[in-house]
Amino acid sequence: MVPAAMDTIAPSPPATPADLFARLDRLGIAYKTHEHPPLFTVEDSKKLRGELPGGHCKNLFLRDKKRNLFLLVVLEDRAIDLKSLRDRLEAAGNLSFGSPELLLEVLGVIPGGVTPFALINDKDRRVTVFLDKKMLGMTPLNYHPLSNAMTTAVAPADLLRFIESCGHQPRVLDLDA
Repeated sequence: MVPAAMDTIAPSPPATPADLFARLDRLGIAYKTHEHPPLFTVEDSKKLRGELPGGHCKNLFLRDKKRNLFLLVVLEDRAIDLKSLRDRLEAAGNLSFGSPELLLEVLGVIPGGVTPFALINDKDRRVTVFLDKKMLGMTPLNYHPLSNAMTTAVAPADLLRFIESCGHQPRVLDLDA
């Protein structure tokens, strides 16, 4: 008799930057990647990016009281008030940040590495994605490619195409309205 723990299928490991780049290549998405020391905050990014063009973004991994998950991708200088945001995201009660363990389980990245590219790891489509409308008007858009030691730039239309290829339908949020 096989013990119960051995008859379950182990989850697949999260995608690597190389897996992501291969996916972008298969989709015909043009991208440019820059390597740098690991960055954990927007402030770290501002100090090290130099003249890297385009929109620079922050990514918030959020959950509500019913454990619904959200990825909010906005321009880095956006002030975000979680209380006022909950109605716009149709959250069940208050929003809070997802734990590092939940982040790793669902998106396969650690704090400091949150990125819309991590949706490649959300095989069960547990996350609802919201994108800043103003951000989508900038070209290119810069995100970590599953590692906070790199930044990858893509066109807004290609970001949308990538997200949809992961089985998600991103919702555009006008934070200026």
